[in-house]
Amino acid sequence: MSDAASMRGPPRASRPLPDDRATAPKPTATSMVRPLKHRRVGRQQYEAYLFLLPWFAGLFILTAGPLAASLYLSFTDFDLLGSPTWIGLTNYVDLFTYDPRYLGAFGVTVLYVVLGVPSQLAVALLVAILLNQKVRALGLFRGIYYLPSLLGGSVAVAVMWRQLFGDAGVVNQFIGVFGIDAPNWISNPRYALYTLILLHAWQFGSAMIIFLAGLKQVPQELYDAAEIDGAGRWKQFRHITLPMITPVIFFNLVMGLIHSFQAFTSAYIVSGGTGGPSDSTLFYTLYLYQEGFTNFHMGYASAMAWILLVVIAFFTAINFALSRRWVFYGDQ
Repeated sequence: MSDAASMRGPPRASRPLPDDRATAPKPTATSMVRPLKHRRVGRQQYEAYLFLLPWFAGLFILTAGPLAASLYLSFTDFDLLGSPTWIGLTNYVDLFTYDPRYLGAFGVTVLYVVLGVPSQLAVALLVAILLNQKVRALGLFRGIYYLPSLLGGSVAVAVMWRQLFGDAGVVNQFIGVFGIDAPNWISNPRYALYTLILLHAWQFGSAMIIFLAGLKQVPQELYDAAEIDGAGRWKQFRHITLPMITPVIFFNLVMGLIHSFQAFTSAYIVSGGTGGPSDSTLFYTLYLYQEGFTNFHMGYASAMAWILLVVIAFFTAINFALSRRWVFYGDQ
């Protein structure tokens, strides 16, 4: 044993363990640039927030702030002159128990939405299908049909509509040529609301443009295959066109519901701001305006506004829930 040990010689000295500096990775160009890149990204974020600052200011000052204030005022008695007095749920209770005009305005608005929105969508889709054909001066016709929608909601259009359907208006003069004694459409409670529904259907330009864009996206190969199989125009429309443009129909339906519930200008101008005759054109927003800025019941009007918001959200949610059954997208 001693001879073998002597043959191996003296034990070698143990190597010193490397320190942290020896094991640390050498800096590379990428690792040196990374902090600069982080600083650059952070600076870009600050610049982006700086440019978005006016939008955030408008959101909180012009939208979120008034929303919060109106929610608070809906629980108060406020006449725009004095200080608001907290009354709890009294405004909401009075709306449904002590105010028959409110229920009447709600019913008029629902009838306007139920009849006006489908009528406008039907006319818009029909005109879009006609304009989707290869005809001369197509751009001119599109502009002409879109013009009423471009002027929609304006006071001038409402005044024109009042002159058309007045007692001595153009409509009655035309009917009188055939010896028919036409009524005063605006002053008669049986017909006043329907004149506004007709005005709403006439302003179909925006929905027409969206329908036209949807029709352009339907592949022509589907119509060619259906024609080879012997399908006529009606079957092509029913089994190809309608299913393919259901997303566009759904969009126009939701937007039409929201805008119709908020209709104001036409009823205000045609009825002279009263909602007459006999409250037959008393839209929800018109009655809200009367209570808030004519009767100075701003707390009461704020409660009406929040109920309208809930109603619109409710109908919108129903449409989204039902859309799963009839709206088909390209990947389905």
